[in-house]
Formats: sequence, structure tokens, C-alpha cells
Amino acid sequence: MAVLIDALSVAVRPRHPEKARLPDTPVLPKPPWIRVRAPAAPSFEGTRGVLRQRRLTTVCEEAACPNIGECWEKRHATFMILGDTCTRACAFCNVRTGKPGPVDPSEPARVADAVAALALSHVVVTSVDRDDLDDGGASHFAATIRAIRKARPEASIEVLTPDFLRKDGALEIVLEARPDVFNHNIETVPRLYRRIRPGARYAASLALLERAKALDPRLFTKSGMMVGLGESCSEVLAVMDDLRAADVDFLNLGQYLQPTRKHAAIDRFVTPDEFAVYERMAYDRGFLLVAASPLMRSSHHAGEDFARLKAVRIETTKPLLIPAKAGIQ
Repeated sequence: MAVLIDALSVAVRPRHPEKARLPDTPVLPKPPWIRVRAPAAPSFEGTRGVLRQRRLTTVCEEAACPNIGECWEKRHATFMILGDTCTRACAFCNVRTGKPGPVDPSEPARVADAVAALALSHVVVTSVDRDDLDDGGASHFAATIRAIRKARPEASIEVLTPDFLRKDGALEIVLEARPDVFNHNIETVPRLYRRIRPGARYAASLALLERAKALDPRLFTKSGMMVGLGESCSEVLAVMDDLRAADVDFLNLGQYLQPTRKHAAIDRFVTPDEFAVYERMAYDRGFLLVAASPLMRSSHHAGEDFARLKAVRIETTKPLLIPAKAGIQ
């Protein structure tokens, strides 16, 4: 017996159910420097095809990244593991929220297969928050790193992890798999955490970054922050100081862009000149590398940045050669 299903009668699960009853927030008109071109190159569709064939999720799509056209045309994509549903409800984030499904044990192999198909030289792997899992998803991160190493041994691997809040031992599980870069975004200034990132703790995020470097001093550590949410310049500089105290190597700064009218409103658009000032101030504080611009995101140009990081570290750790004095051998 044939059964007809009325597709229109099937309820579509809201992407952000916790925000549905919130009042709409104002939307500011975008200035000229917040512009990206629409993707058109055949390589964009090629990247999409590789990901679709393997049933993979990317933060490029889920977080509505403005740089997706540029990156996918270059066959770069940031893999988002552990499903497409986050257990947190941050006010800035476009990723779906709710109760996640079970972890798919085949996902690490599918990610690794896509990495090989795209011939990636640098891979960025992130995830949703999985507060429902005993280890926060750390073992799945580790399995993904190992699968990529096997499929594409020449590739460097960068992980952008959740904060693993109250998940003792989770960080150690990830680092035992030996990623090349450990990234955890601080996101905003402490004063705004309760409104913008209510499920997280500023001190816990700093502690995670500091412990990562303590566990593996050779590891590159990285963190990112949004501006334009109502923070002051002095607050941004204080976060820079805290990150350097945690021995973070690389800082990303970018403009917050409002995903929907139910998300946190943009307080203002920070100008490119202001980003240039922030970049200089960050370098003055001792970061090995700083990327600060309106459309900068954590995984934007990640491969090129990793190469620059390695070069800067080599240059800054060269032994000082003092010429021998005459007559002394």
C-alpha cells in the first residue's frame, strides 16, 4: 500500500528554540568594508560535493561564515564534528541548539576521507559543545585526529575545541593525539559573558588555554575574539594581557556579525583602522602572530597562518650568535 506524506504538514524543528520568544533586536546597516562576493567558481561546488557525499557538517555553513565563498573556492573547509546541534545557547552563534543525537563512530573516517579527497595540507576540526557527553567529545576529537594522520600524514592539524567545562581529563585526551595547533576561542570580554556566552566561564577558558601549553610546550595555542558587542578598548586590551599571561601564541580578532534578529545586536561596526591599532597593540604584548580585520574568523587562512607561526617561532628561538673576540678560539 502506498503512503503519501504531506511534506508541508511535517513540523520543522526551529534552529534556535530558546530564542523564539525573544524580542527582535535591531539590525545595523552594514558599512562598505563588510562585503563579500558571492561564490561562483566551479571549485566551490566541488568542495560542496566532497562534503555532501560524505555526509559531513562544516562550521562554514552552520555558523554562516562570511568567508565560505573564498575558502571553498580554494577547497578549504572547517569540519564540525559531533553533530550539528549544540548543548549551549550562546547569544552570538548561529549553530543549531537543542538535544544532540548520538555520536557517529564513522565520522572520523569520513572526515579523514574528505581531507584526502580535498588534498588538504592544513586541517581545521571544530565541534559543537557536547555537555551531554562524559568527556565533552574529547575522545571523538582524538579519533578524528588519528584518522586524519593515517589518511593524510603530511597534513598539519588544528583543533578548535569547546571549553570542556567540568570534563576532567578531556583536554589530555585531545592533546595525546598530538594536534599541531590547539585553539579555543575566548570570544568576548568578561563583562559580557553572562549575556553573550552564558554557558561558559571566562576563567575556565583561560585556564584551558594555559593548561594546553603547560601540557605540551611545543604546541601552538590560539584564541579568537569578537568585537562590536559593546566592549571597550581597555577591556579588549585586558583580554590580550590575560591571553599572553596564559602563553597564547596567536590571536584572532574579528567583527561580530548578527546571524538573525533573535541574536545579540551589533553595538557598532569597528573600522579597519581600529583593527590595525588592535593588531599593533597585540604584537606589542608579545603574540607571535595576530590576525585582526573585520571579516577575520578563527579558521580563515589557517594554513598560511600556521606556516607563518612556525617561521616566527624558529626566528625568535634562534640562539644569539656572538662573534668571538680576536685571539680567542
